[in-house]
Amino acid sequence: MVPTGVKRERLAGAARDALGGGRQLAAAERVAGGSKKGVYRLVMDDATTAIAYLWDDSENYWPAAQGDDDLTDPFSPGLGLRLFEAAHARLDGLGVRVPRIRLVQRAGEGGPADLVIVEDIAGRSLEDLLARDPRAAAAVTARLAEALAAMRSYRAPRYGKVAVVDAGGTSRGTSCEGIVLDRALRDLAEAASRDPRVAAARDRLEERLRKLTAGVRPRAEHCVVHGELGPDHVRMDGDGHPVLIDIEGLMYFDVEWEHVFLRIRFADAYRPLGADELDEGRLALYTLAQRLSLTAGPLRLLDGGFPDRQAMAGIAEHNLKAALELV
Repeated sequence: MVPTGVKRERLAGAARDALGGGRQLAAAERVAGGSKKGVYRLVMDDATTAIAYLWDDSENYWPAAQGDDDLTDPFSPGLGLRLFEAAHARLDGLGVRVPRIRLVQRAGEGGPADLVIVEDIAGRSLEDLLARDPRAAAAVTARLAEALAAMRSYRAPRYGKVAVVDAGGTSRGTSCEGIVLDRALRDLAEAASRDPRVAAARDRLEERLRKLTAGVRPRAEHCVVHGELGPDHVRMDGDGHPVLIDIEGLMYFDVEWEHVFLRIRFADAYRPLGADELDEGRLALYTLAQRLSLTAGPLRLLDGGFPDRQAMAGIAEHNLKAALELV
C-alpha cells in the first residue's frame, strides 16, 4: 500500500526532519505484517532508508472492542507512542538491541496521530534466516538467548505494561495467572461463538483452564516479557545482532508466558532459547490460554479488512486444533 495525499506529505516532512542533509522522500511503502499500526519503509532520493511507525486509526485492522483503551489490562492492545517509548527505554537500558529512534512526533505536532521514525534494520528477519540457512541462524539465536536472559534477570514488583508500572501505576486483577484465566475465558467464549468445534468442547476447555489455574502457586516478582516474540519480530543488524521490533506490548509478567509463545513460534528452533526453572503449572495453563488466544484473535481480525486473510485463517485453524488436543 502506497500512502497518498495528506499522509504522504506528513511522512515526507517527518523523513526530511529525521534524516536531514537536504534529502527528499522518493518512496514510501507499507511494510507487510502490521495489523495495529502503519509501518512504512521510507526511501529517500539518495537511497537512504528509515522506518516510520504511524499509530493512526486508519492503520489498525482490529475491530474495536470494549476495554481497548484500558492500559491497566496487561493484554489490552499495545497502541501508541507512550507504550513504545517506555518499552524502548526499558529494553535499551537492559542492553537489548532495538531500532534507534530518529524522530518523534506526538499527535498534534505534525498530524492527528503519533508518529515515530526509526532506523531501518536492513537485514532479513530471523524467521527468514531460519528457513533459508539454519546454521547461520544459530549464532543469531544464541545472541537472542542472551537478550532473553537480560530481560529475565530484571525484577519488577508488579505485573503490567511497562509504561504503566514504570509510571507508578497498578494493573487490574490480583495475579498473572488470574489475568490469564480471565482473558482465556473471554477468548474461549469468542472462539465458541465463531466455531462449532470450540462450542462443543467449551465446557471441557473451561474446566481445564480453571483446574490449571487452581494448581498454580503464588508468585510475587515478574520479569520483562515481549509477549509476541516470534522469529518474525526479530531482525538482524549489520553485525548480526538480533533487533527486537513490535515492542509496544512489553510488560512485566511471568517468564513462562514468554516461553510458551517462543515454543509455539520457534518450534524445533526453540531449544537454544530455553530457560531453567520454568514452572510447569504455569506453562500448562499459559499454553492452553495462548492456543485459545491464537484462535480467537485471528478469527476476530478476519471480521475487519485485514488483507492476508488466508494466512490468518490458517493460524486460527492450527491453534484451534492444538487447543482441542489439550483436552
